[in-house]
Amino acid sequence: MLNVFARVHVNRVTEPLARWLVARGVAPDVVTVAGTVGSVAAALWFLPRDELFVGAAVITLFVLFDLLDGAMARARGHSTVFGAVLDSTCDRVADGALFAGLAWWCLGVGEQRVLGVAALLCLVAGQLVSYIKARAEGAGLVVEGGLVERAERLIIALVGCGLHGLGVPYALHVALWVLAVASLWTVGQRIAIVYRAAQARAVPPPAAPGPADAAPNP
Repeated sequence: MLNVFARVHVNRVTEPLARWLVARGVAPDVVTVAGTVGSVAAALWFLPRDELFVGAAVITLFVLFDLLDGAMARARGHSTVFGAVLDSTCDRVADGALFAGLAWWCLGVGEQRVLGVAALLCLVAGQLVSYIKARAEGAGLVVEGGLVERAERLIIALVGCGLHGLGVPYALHVALWVLAVASLWTVGQRIAIVYRAAQARAVPPPAAPGPADAAPNP
């Protein structure tokens, strides 16, 4: 997850633009959907055509919309339950399209079938990481942390994809295999966090002493 210092610098760019869009009546949900549509289209158009650098650059541009819609909600002074669900759903769609596009490249023009396994592992494990958190929060448990969350997954995948498109050897191989292992590790971490949270909630609090227990022995 982006650290506090990174968020401060990013907010300096997104917040003025968010206020400008809100002042002109643009809804955060519109930006959310536009960013998702752009990310999906770029991933499924450029990557299978072996245009990895251009694809990574365009996807990165649309992924930044995810930061902008949150800033717009803050600028508007409130968010909605529907907006939160829409944002989470669109995140899963965009992530799935990115790794599906990479797997498509690996199994097609890239001729990297073994690497395609890594891309598919990233796809499945990344969705599981997010699903475990959502399912646990639906059950009333707080789940935070993990080795690689969405921001890290996108950064590693897009940097590896872009560098490979520029001709850096094995950049995508390293990125996808590292990410596959780290994502599977994060799934285990999330399950362990949920288990501990569930166990802590299941333990009943100590009973308060009653009048008879509080009274001193004669």
